[in-house]
Amino acid sequence: MKYIFGLLLLLFVSVNIIRAQEKNVHNKWIWGPSLGYQYQKSNFLKASFWGLTDLGYANYLRVDGGANMTWKNRKTYVVPELGVTYYLGAKGAWPFIKGEVTPYTITPKVGVGLFNLVEFGVGYGFDLKVKEYFGPIKGVSFSLGLSLPLNYHLY
Repeated sequence: MKYIFGLLLLLFVSVNIIRAQEKNVHNKWIWGPSLGYQYQKSNFLKASFWGLTDLGYANYLRVDGGANMTWKNRKTYVVPELGVTYYLGAKGAWPFIKGEVTPYTITPKVGVGLFNLVEFGVGYGFDLKVKEYFGPIKGVSFSLGLSLPLNYHLY
């Protein structure tokens, strides 16, 4: 399943890059990679690819797809994750509400982002199922992330 999601994401990005180059116009989506840290019952390194679009006056929607990685008992655990973020404004510090879902937990969050480059979020993860050999991933969540826009442009 995670390979299918990765292939679809790669196809989506490739098609958008080709279309933007052919037309020589700006895309309505800004996208790029992000790297972050999250604590939720364990320490996680978060790596993802995201897309951000303008919904109207100072409101933005961001979609993330990636993986959370952690190490326990000399083993590496990778947890795929999808996230949706709604930014409530765009004046330097952007407050947001966010939802993240993995096969093991759903985590609603609130936080603040600085120009969608640096984010700090706080939330609570609700357990969906226990990851074998790892235990439940639930409870209070703190996260810090750094995003790199690859096609940022000014209109």
